[in-house]
Amino acid sequence: MACEAWVEKLDAYVDGELASSEASALSAHMRECAACAGEALQRVQMKRALAAAGKRYEPSAQLRARVTKSVSTRRRWKFRWQWLVVAVPAVMVLVVSILVNLSVQREKALGQRVYSELTDLHVAALASATPVDVLSTDRHTVKPWFEGKLPFTFNLPELQGSEFTLLGGRVTYLEQTPGAHLIYQLRKHRISVFIVPEQSGQLAKLPSGPASALSFNLQSWTQNGLRYFVVGDVSADDIQALSKLFHNAG
Repeated sequence: MACEAWVEKLDAYVDGELASSEASALSAHMRECAACAGEALQRVQMKRALAAAGKRYEPSAQLRARVTKSVSTRRRWKFRWQWLVVAVPAVMVLVVSILVNLSVQREKALGQRVYSELTDLHVAALASATPVDVLSTDRHTVKPWFEGKLPFTFNLPELQGSEFTLLGGRVTYLEQTPGAHLIYQLRKHRISVFIVPEQSGQLAKLPSGPASALSFNLQSWTQNGLRYFVVGDVSADDIQALSKLFHNAG
């Protein structure tokens, strides 16, 4: 069967592990093959369901504080004063170092979780039979469509003279926050642009700048109270070029 070779690559595609050329070829195939697109969509939905289940049982900050306090109390040591004078500064340096390292690790984990969710949304849209809810290349048609559907507004860039083409948009949810999902065409590639309120919970803690999630390149920044994400299996320069157009439109 002709699709068997493609089906074998779907898991790697959903996880962003395919080479750029293979990912583009598979993306083009799914736009013409409803069966493969459905298979990809099922894999994305299962991946997101597992991720949501894993987050459901994360311990709260209050629980962590109680456990830390309990362990600290049970392991309290009695030192002589003269030893404390020497030991306390060293312990403080060690604690600060540990806290800084934990903070960095938490930021990395948060970034990877959000970037993974973004790539899942991107792949799911491309695999869907209806990747956009408003289908138009005219920004003056797409932007008004979001009015009343989102609690914020945004500007779309003028694409004349560029290689990018607007395909349309849809309402999406990132970290349980409603936002805009716009899809652009660049040669044979599709690029997603996500726009959400900057004050949205954990998203506010994400650093701005370029990033990567497996075979996808990303760019993130904040502007006028909004957080922008550009995601695609194109080069970092292409991602930067589309990001610059949005910067100028803002």
